[in-house]
Amino acid sequence: MNKPATIIKKDVWPELPLNQWEETYSTVHLWTQVIGKIKLEFSEFINHWWNVTFFPTTSGLSTGIIPYKNTTFEMEFNFLNHHLVIKMDNGKKELIKLQSGTISEFYEEVKEKLKTLGIKIHIWTVPVEIDDRLPFDKDHRPRVYDPEFAQRYWKALVQVNKVMKLFRSGFTGKASPVQFFWGSLDIAVTFFSGKPAPEHPGAPNIGRKVMVESYNSELASFGFWAGKGIGEAAFYAYAYPEPENYKDFTIEPSAAYYNDTFREFILPYSAVKNSVELSNWDRSLYKI
Repeated sequence: MNKPATIIKKDVWPELPLNQWEETYSTVHLWTQVIGKIKLEFSEFINHWWNVTFFPTTSGLSTGIIPYKNTTFEMEFNFLNHHLVIKMDNGKKELIKLQSGTISEFYEEVKEKLKTLGIKIHIWTVPVEIDDRLPFDKDHRPRVYDPEFAQRYWKALVQVNKVMKLFRSGFTGKASPVQFFWGSLDIAVTFFSGKPAPEHPGAPNIGRKVMVESYNSELASFGFWAGKGIGEAAFYAYAYPEPENYKDFTIEPSAAYYNDTFREFILPYSAVKNSVELSNWDRSLYKI
């Protein structure tokens, strides 16, 4: 006898109107860049820069384990209690309250808390993948943090993470983990054909070597971000190199479309949220 389907309630996909939390979005973006650059400093390189990414957790976003000399530490944005939590493998821990303030204050406090734990950092303080390149230590502008919307964004990431992992499980070739990129503040999974790709021409506000390494193989990438640039949270899909007539491919559902500026297919988050009646046990819904 088949087990009755358990329906996931629509409210687990929270409302995410970008125009109501764009200032908080920008604050969180820069905070994650501070922490991401610290992970970059100490992590051993992995192909496509997968060593620097974050991962959703039951309370926020975590760097995972970061090596430091003969010890390790982890940093997590806890969006339930609204703290940055820094934990060492010896049990020591430091907290930084997530609140409105300046990026320079956040950066200096992170440095001091790490120093208290015996960790010294020397990072390049210029933001990447955004037009605003004011270094963290010189950014004294007031920044807004709205705990409610930060928490909503994290809750959306948790749901997207679940769906993408099921989607990834149907692909048997080389695939990335489902992971969060602090440069562009998106969560993504990427599939590879196994064939080399033409050298990437580069992108604004990011090192050329980063793009060349990231796109050295033919790929199809799928992800989700808060919608900076299009005005609404959305899922995306793109290929590199882009196949001939890619934008003219027939796609579903009807709410999806091709964005000429981003050269990606876009599916608005609201279209997914408003149609969610997903069965927990019917995993085949997400298989390729």
